Amino acid sequence: MTPQRVTMITLGVKDLAASRAFYKALGWVESSRSQESIAFFQINGMALGLFGLDELAKDQGREGATLGFGAMTLAQNFATEAEVDAAFAKALKCGASQLKAPEKVFWGGYSGYYADPDGHVWELANNPFWPLNEDGSQTLPEAT
Repeated sequence: MTPQRVTMITLGVKDLAASRAFYKALGWVESSRSQESIAFFQINGMALGLFGLDELAKDQGREGATLGFGAMTLAQNFATEAEVDAAFAKALKCGASQLKAPEKVFWGGYSGYYADPDGHVWELANNPFWPLNEDGSQTLPEAT
């Protein structure tokens, strides 16, 4: 088994019901494995979990800790700039906050950033140098 993998991303959220509603409004389908205290979404070979901030801190062995956010970015790559624009517009319509509208960027691609209702940062991008697999997953091309 490769150690270079991620199987689950869990986001700490202030209001689980509101976060569930946001991701469902984006078109994400909640797993039947979800429970009252945690929401699961199957995502392309891994899972995303939404878990209350206090419960997450307790589960980490840091009960009472104030958990932060914003020091990392979750990203979705798209095949075209038009797909980036459409996904960005949908996220804003669903309640996301615009951080940076999609635009041409210095590395030759196209990207923008939004924050979900809990401040978790998402980048939506088109990278013409890294084509997507048919299922939408990303395999880094070898350097030439």
